[in-house]
Amino acid sequence: MKVKRRWLLLFLLPGLALFLFVYFASIVNVVGTSFTDWRIGQDMQFSGLRNYGSLFQSPVFLKSLGNNIIWILLQSTVHVAIGVLFCLIISWKKDTWYAKASQTLFMLPNMLSSAALGMLFYNIFNPMYGPVNRIIKALGGSNFNINWFANANTAFFAVTITWIPFAAIIAILGAAELSAIPSDIFEAAYIDGATELQTTLYIKLPLLKNAIGTGTILAATSMLQKLDILVMTSNGGPGIATMNLPLFIYNTAMRDNNFGLANACAVLLIIIGLISIGAINKIYRMNDAVLA
Repeated sequence: MKVKRRWLLLFLLPGLALFLFVYFASIVNVVGTSFTDWRIGQDMQFSGLRNYGSLFQSPVFLKSLGNNIIWILLQSTVHVAIGVLFCLIISWKKDTWYAKASQTLFMLPNMLSSAALGMLFYNIFNPMYGPVNRIIKALGGSNFNINWFANANTAFFAVTITWIPFAAIIAILGAAELSAIPSDIFEAAYIDGATELQTTLYIKLPLLKNAIGTGTILAATSMLQKLDILVMTSNGGPGIATMNLPLFIYNTAMRDNNFGLANACAVLLIIIGLISIGAINKIYRMNDAVLA
């Protein structure tokens, strides 16, 4: 047993070293420098909590924080629900060719880079030749001509739409979980007279709890790292209407040369991520047994 433990530790060492020297060291550096006035070309000076105070006095940061919270809630509810619904619909006809084809088509946008996906949606919503405006005009809105990403009333909605393809990840997680459920459970339910709807509500959904919870965590935390799609579509505009925390961090560090303030925002971003993960774990009770 001791020999097995030694081999286990040996195989864990590369991953542990990677975590300590790449991730943990970086986090420690970010936290430490968040208490300093750090600008390229100037000496680093300790500033205490001044950066954190400046953040909460900044209307740009407060707008970014509010947008991020709204996007986390939307991604964790609406987008996850779309993924779960798609997964359940596909499971009813999983052996048909069109079910398999629709899975591939739904997953296809996630195979593109985020920058390419951003350009794709930028062209879809383009006011001159984009299909969205053309369809609305064809349906009767002959004078309809909105620049979706540049209009303060539509930019937030348009950016939110660009993240819908992530629902395919939820659907794939759910499909994998469903495929691992013994078919005997469903056969017994059908023999007892359960309908497809009853089987879905009382068997499939409870057994999908951990997969949905994992997907919700992925969906929520993905909203804390979205930058490239936002830059390729609205770039945080118009004004600061679609600004989020990653873009705020980037602009503060690279444009304003204020790395101390940017790292203070990064620390808050980490805290929001930890709170989101803890809350989702508590809501879904993912550590509890699914079946008694």
